[in-house]
Amino acid sequence: MLVTLCVVLPLAMLPRIGFLSYSSSVAFLFMVYFSIVVVIKKWSIPCPLPQNQTIPLVSQFNNSSDPECTPKLFVISSRSAYAVPTMAFSFLCHTAVLPIYCELHRPTKKKMQYVANVGISLSFLIYLVSALFGYLTFYEHVESELLLGYNQYLPRDVVVMSVRCAILLAVLLTIPLIHFPARKAVVMLIRGDRPFSWPCHVVVTIVLLAVVLLLAIYVPDIRNVFGVVGSTTSTCLLFVYPGLFYLRISGDPLKSPQAISAVALVVFGVLVGLLSLCVIIVTWAQE
Repeated sequence: MLVTLCVVLPLAMLPRIGFLSYSSSVAFLFMVYFSIVVVIKKWSIPCPLPQNQTIPLVSQFNNSSDPECTPKLFVISSRSAYAVPTMAFSFLCHTAVLPIYCELHRPTKKKMQYVANVGISLSFLIYLVSALFGYLTFYEHVESELLLGYNQYLPRDVVVMSVRCAILLAVLLTIPLIHFPARKAVVMLIRGDRPFSWPCHVVVTIVLLAVVLLLAIYVPDIRNVFGVVGSTTSTCLLFVYPGLFYLRISGDPLKSPQAISAVALVVFGVLVGLLSLCVIIVTWAQE
């Protein structure tokens, strides 16, 4: 609560998204540090994993041919229903595109495309490295929150503790960036095109942050949040709406390759969203 009031709230109160560029850059550096440590710690945890015991801080390497230590290209289980929604949620930057575009110096589509390409490519690289080496460290025992896996085997490792702090700061510095378009959407629904109002700005900011804080406190597994949000809003924003908007705006005949691709994108989004959401609900019922 104190951290939210002292760090997140002042950043979230900023009226322009351009002010958040510095905090976002710092958060990205923290994530780079996280991925580097995940790569390094791959060789600090042996495989197969020891049961109910910690590992000495001395780095270990194990050439075991145990089947448990053999990476698999595809693993299909009930947990797979969380995979695509989580990835969709991870790349959901669409909501910030228009605010960022409006604050670019001499904004053009080409410049915005370059910004999007660089941002998504860097994010993909961080996700890929962290996920790959996290899986190669824990294999089928990898946690939905990767750092939890290190708690059991390296509970007093100073580097892991520093990464935990870095991730905490990265999340805190990123929340205002995600919060900005959400607040803007709510304010536009309430006030329309009326002039900027500080009272409305402050009230909406506090309400949205309170909702986020309550979810963070009372939702036990972040995988559930990523799964539900990813299978509903994220799949719509990533797959369904872009395809529908293209079909509505372009005016291309439905038999054209572009229109067929747009329809396929919409169908893919609907199927993935519905299937993932159904499997997630069934998994909850079984648990």
